[in-house]
Amino acid sequence: MFYRPSEGHGLPHNPFNAIVSPRPIGWISTRDPQGRNNLAPYSFFNAVAYVPPQVMFASTSSKPDRGDTKDSVANIRDTGSFCVNIVEYGMRDVMNASSAPLGKEEDEFAVAGATSIECEDIDCARVQGAPAALECRMTQIVKLAGETNFVVFGEVIGVHIRDDTLIDGRFDVRSFQPLSRLGYHDYARVTELFELVRPG
Repeated sequence: MFYRPSEGHGLPHNPFNAIVSPRPIGWISTRDPQGRNNLAPYSFFNAVAYVPPQVMFASTSSKPDRGDTKDSVANIRDTGSFCVNIVEYGMRDVMNASSAPLGKEEDEFAVAGATSIECEDIDCARVQGAPAALECRMTQIVKLAGETNFVVFGEVIGVHIRDDTLIDGRFDVRSFQPLSRLGYHDYARVTELFELVRPG
């Protein structure tokens, strides 16, 4: 099969998300200038640099009460900071509940049943009990082709690691089984590892 996205795929569901998978989930927490917390998962998320450490996530839709984007991007535009919470398998239902289309004045922490705790170096909440959380200062927001497509880049200025995930000095993903996004309504969790050493 071959198709051009501009001409449509002819399938019952768009295969693009399933092709580009698995994707880590950035559970993004932000706070608006009025002090209201927001929490939302994004599967267009990844780390993009080591020194200084940097991450990105992309938002691809909008809400009527935010104009051209969603709460996360709007809050980051206003405040310049955000936190990336890593999603473990055990928090899958809470993460999913936080993706509900709520008004900008509603707190997804409360609605989804996630407990908030303050970050150290930015004015933002993070998810208490998350395996890890990355406090970020926004470096740039890039507008992509498409009406509501934005990529947010941030420098990681603080890292929280839950103690039980550190095993023999390594952040061991088997201890919490990170959740990843596939296509359609599908997810996966990491339960096994294998090692490959690069040549040279």
